[in-house]
Amino acid sequence: MTKWTDSDLPDLTGRVFVITGATSGLGLEAASALAGHGAEVVLTGRDPQRLERAVAVVRQAASGVDPASVALDLADLSSVRAAAGEIAERFPEVDVLINNAGVMAPPRRSTADGFELQIGTNHLGHFALTGLLLPLLPLADGSRDARVVTVASGAHRMGSCDPSDLNYERRTYRPWQAYGQSKLANLLFTAELDRRARAAGAALTAAAAHPGYASTNLQYAGPAMSQNPVGRTVMRATNAVLGQSARAGAWPTLYAATQPDVVGGDYYGPDGLGEMRGHPKKVSPSAAAQDMAVASALWDRSEDLTGVTYSWPTP
Repeated sequence: MTKWTDSDLPDLTGRVFVITGATSGLGLEAASALAGHGAEVVLTGRDPQRLERAVAVVRQAASGVDPASVALDLADLSSVRAAAGEIAERFPEVDVLINNAGVMAPPRRSTADGFELQIGTNHLGHFALTGLLLPLLPLADGSRDARVVTVASGAHRMGSCDPSDLNYERRTYRPWQAYGQSKLANLLFTAELDRRARAAGAALTAAAAHPGYASTNLQYAGPAMSQNPVGRTVMRATNAVLGQSARAGAWPTLYAATQPDVVGGDYYGPDGLGEMRGHPKKVSPSAAAQDMAVASALWDRSEDLTGVTYSWPTP
């Protein structure tokens, strides 16, 4: 693979991309790059003012259709359903869904539905959104290259996934281990989504990506929630020394979302030392992320918790 960057994106005129967490960081960079190559981009985010500012930024980069925005709080299933309904009303077809939004290592918090915040936002919210938007994806014959790309993390290696205890009702809650579980869930979800799409004969590419160590606002969320000024200072220093730009961090996601050699189940990350920074390449998930028995159990539990089941097209 050559040293690919967002300047190598193809002409995306006529294609519709929905991106979660698009008000800053990786999501905003991805939205700007896609719009700059002709895509119609739908930005989602929780804060209406930040969403408005992000749309203005992407509009400046756009070479085709103006970007759109839809309010979405992944930590509230009623908001997920409302957002999916609004997207369906405004866009008869969506080519690519990029599940990018996330929270990282906060103190213990719960979503509006009572889920542990990280699994609720990073996995369950995206699981529900993907299922609700599935009818908009062109799955019948592959002519439109439908894709779902979910942003995971190298931190998936520090987590273990227990589908029977996703919300830490029995286990002791530790912020980083819970973050690892949520990112491991992203990869298990991608693997199972790919398996189920194949079984249904649906023309869907389900892939995953991770940004390496990208300097974004994500690293400050946990220390901010815990009102930890030392943590914020440490993160600021670490970002300055180790972090690559958010633009470079978005490259693996953009590659997975657009390139013709991507196949279902692929996982992309940076090509540098320890996959911390660099240009996108295909990388390997942990053995735990390839445990299809756990992936299947996680899917079933996710359906139970969210009330969302996936409707596949009839072959």
